Amino acid sequence: MNAVLPFTRRAVLHAVRDVETLIESVLLPVVLMLMFVYVFGGALAGRSEAYLDFVVPAVVLVCAGFGAATTAVSVARDMNEGMMDRFRTMDVPRWAPMLGHVLSSVLRNLVATAVVIAVAMLLGYRPGAGPLDWLGLLAAVTMWVLAITSVFAAIGVAARSVEAASGYGFALLFLPYASSAFVPIETMPTWLQGFARHQPMTPVVDTMRAFLGGESPGSSAGVMTVWCAAITLLGLAGAGWAFARRQPRI
Repeated sequence: MNAVLPFTRRAVLHAVRDVETLIESVLLPVVLMLMFVYVFGGALAGRSEAYLDFVVPAVVLVCAGFGAATTAVSVARDMNEGMMDRFRTMDVPRWAPMLGHVLSSVLRNLVATAVVIAVAMLLGYRPGAGPLDWLGLLAAVTMWVLAITSVFAAIGVAARSVEAASGYGFALLFLPYASSAFVPIETMPTWLQGFARHQPMTPVVDTMRAFLGGESPGSSAGVMTVWCAAITLLGLAGAGWAFARRQPRI
């Protein structure tokens, strides 16, 4: 673990210094929340305040996706500008630089999640979560960020340019819109409901919504855990496979 800390610190410092990306990863979800609440909220729920209670977990999910997407760009930059080749020559585990990017993403997304919830509370959102519910929410967000960031890290390793890394994962950012995040699944066309119920975003957002409401997540928490574990293992395995296949540039 000592080998990972310097790389995590490096990734965090890079994220803090990249002010434009940092602002975008927090500002864009907040703008989305304002848009959905005040533009679409009246039509979807009859009252903007009622829709605010429903949509906050969805915005947290979207926020995690955008935050994780920046990891693909950061990893691709290291891979294609020779930095990873320098790390290969150092006496550190090969997975340490990659894990540093992933842990940095987790920290960055937890801060962004706190900002989103704080803004929602300023708009009138009043979560019913107790201390244990907040811990459950923290665990849920952390597990999901680990999962999605692992996938984006693999994309960053495989991409041959920073621009390609930015584009490859773009489709993943649309998955929350085909889940229970922004509207109840029952309101979707029949042909879409099956996909929405059985994709990973739905149990994740249902679990977050339950914790924020101070309710038991029921079976959705277990389903979410299985999805997150499977996606994390798949992403890390893909990143390791792609890294082994990449030839050093120096």
